[in-house]
Amino acid sequence: MMSAHGKIKLFSGTGCPDLAEEISNYLNVPLSGRDIVMFPNENIFVKLHESIRGQDVFLIQTTSSPVNYNIMEMLVFLDALKRASPDRITVVIPYLAYARSDKKDQPRVPITARLIADIIGVAGADRYITLDLHADQIQGFFSIPGDSLTAFSILSDHFREKQLNDAVVVASDLGFAKKARNLAAELELPLALVEKRRVSVSTEALTLVGEVEGHDVIIVDDEVGTGGTMRNAVQIVREHGACDIFLCFAHAVLSPPAVDILADLNMKGGR
Repeated sequence: MMSAHGKIKLFSGTGCPDLAEEISNYLNVPLSGRDIVMFPNENIFVKLHESIRGQDVFLIQTTSSPVNYNIMEMLVFLDALKRASPDRITVVIPYLAYARSDKKDQPRVPITARLIADIIGVAGADRYITLDLHADQIQGFFSIPGDSLTAFSILSDHFREKQLNDAVVVASDLGFAKKARNLAAELELPLALVEKRRVSVSTEALTLVGEVEGHDVIIVDDEVGTGGTMRNAVQIVREHGACDIFLCFAHAVLSPPAVDILADLNMKGGR
């Protein structure tokens, strides 16, 4: 397959080999060979099996767990690609780690999302493609052009097939209200949201804005980390009389104890 930047070459890191294989099959473009080795001293080594000079290269590598290993592997891989003189390098990052660290919300802390964006460009990427960033403004952290795609158009098709005509879309917090509103508009459903406010150093109060009594509910967020936000959202919509509850999110990070929390929610009627 050719593009304006030459013959397309696909490479995969070790972060999401199954996804890379699906993309390869969909495009009918084989994954190019490479060696990825971790030496006994934990240094990472990448070697390409073929020339990519003057070609259009795509590297598919997520930065989910193990987060720091996958980031470093991606950077070393990008450097190997850059030094092989392709016409263009696009890094495909389905999940961008450290995206929640997108601002200084307390004194003397880093903005790690900006750091990650900077080093991706320095390592050799000419473009990036990612999926459902935690905050849209993170696109402005990159010094290279790119695209942030969304999975929610696919997820909306899933719920449309279920014909939940009397459901309500619920944003799990205010930060996700805009994207939740877009999903609600696509499904032609009303929107509610969970508002969280701190009442003391160790206590937060939740308020449900909107009507869910007697309705099925679709609770949406960009990712589930430890599962606490989803658990709180499920509890408050259930307290307000919701019927069937569906959880909808793009990134299943599932840091402990998220699996146990979600399993417990399912046993109590969440889906």
